[in-house]
Order: sequence, then C-alpha cells, then structure tokens
Amino acid sequence: MHGWSIVTAVGFWLGTILPVFYLPVFIAGIDSVETLTLLLALLIVHALALVVGHEYDGSRTQ
Repeated sequence: MHGWSIVTAVGFWLGTILPVFYLPVFIAGIDSVETLTLLLALLIVHALALVVGHEYDGSRTQ
C-alpha cells in the first residue's frame, strides 16, 4: 500500500466505525456544553473521514 491508500483506508474504516460512538453520547444526554462539543467534534471527524475515505478501493466490489 502506498501512503495515500493507507490514509484513505483509515478514513473509510473510521467513517464506518464512528457512528457507534454517537450512541453513548445520546444515551448520556446532551445536557452540557462539553457533551455538545463532543458530539460536534464526532460529527466533524466523521464527515472528514467520509471525505478522505471516499476513494478507498477496498469498499468496492471488483
């Protein structure tokens, strides 16, 4: 793997796994600025991971 393909693979898998981390935030409730900041940070990282991992070759059937 080349350097960029490793980055796209990490972005793809991070974008796939990150929604699991939303559940504890929603269960705990968004009742403070810290929790809201955490949720927004998760959403931003998730969006960036989806953009970076969009071109991952392992996500397509040959």
